[in-house]
Amino acid sequence: MADKIATRDSYGRALKELGAEFPNMVVLDADLSGSTKSGEFKKAFPERFFNAGIAEADLMGMATGLALSGKIAFASTFAMFAVGRAYEIVRNSIAYTGANVKICATHAGLSVGEDGASHQCLEDISLMRGLPGMTVLDPADDVSARKLLRLAAEMQGPVYIRLGRAAVPVVYPEDADIRIGKAVWLREGSDVTIISSGCVLDQALAAADALAEDGISAGVLDMHTVKPFDEEAVLKAARSSECIVTVEDHFVTGGIGSAVAETLVKHGIGCRVKTLGAQDRFGQSGKPAELFREYGIDAAGIADAASALVTTVKLHAAP
Repeated sequence: MADKIATRDSYGRALKELGAEFPNMVVLDADLSGSTKSGEFKKAFPERFFNAGIAEADLMGMATGLALSGKIAFASTFAMFAVGRAYEIVRNSIAYTGANVKICATHAGLSVGEDGASHQCLEDISLMRGLPGMTVLDPADDVSARKLLRLAAEMQGPVYIRLGRAAVPVVYPEDADIRIGKAVWLREGSDVTIISSGCVLDQALAAADALAEDGISAGVLDMHTVKPFDEEAVLKAARSSECIVTVEDHFVTGGIGSAVAETLVKHGIGCRVKTLGAQDRFGQSGKPAELFREYGIDAAGIADAASALVTTVKLHAAP
């Protein structure tokens, strides 16, 4: 992991590349094109860019109309506005009709930092994965973001793509095999598997390094597709390691942790699970690193939680 790139910057780059390949692709924004980086598409294809103004419900309605007219519509704004302010339109106009709209939401989670609780959307994944037919993607770095955005453009139907404000390390090589609905094993471990996605994946990898120094074998699974969920990967994690720790820049309810628990119950698999994220608690203003530490989703917090869980499991297993 060397370079750091914000996935919203990856979005701007991907839009330009995809716009050249898909003449029926349009991009819409709610007066935030400088922040979401959709302005990169506007510079290249001004006739296919639409600014809805500070009217997110209109944004989603316009995107639906264009999609139902045969366009590939990318609708961009902050996660709090895309999911919070425009939820009813996303539900009834986009998801219900199966419109070919790609909702690209930046500035999600605690990583928004100093903007504080009002802008730190920690429930977006929960709301979007609850909608029938909605694909939900949470890329962790520049490479996976660009690859998943391309796959979203190529597929038919609504997609929610979570993109970050802060720069994050590049985890994947350019030739990485990234597929919608297929989690990626970055490491395999026999003691614990850390399942994560998005902007905290690098923290999970750093935690695995720290655990290895303490003699704990930790696997790391990138669950970049939250829906459709890769149940087989979770079942493999439960069978190959003694316990699972989930890590997300999101409320622990309704996100990856919930999806993991649902999968284990559905298949009748007994496995100890620790969910890390915002525990029924709103965000607050602060630097992303400070907030990750405060909410226990930085490398040290993940390693401590995983170590404690492994110790508990081994104690219970002892004769």
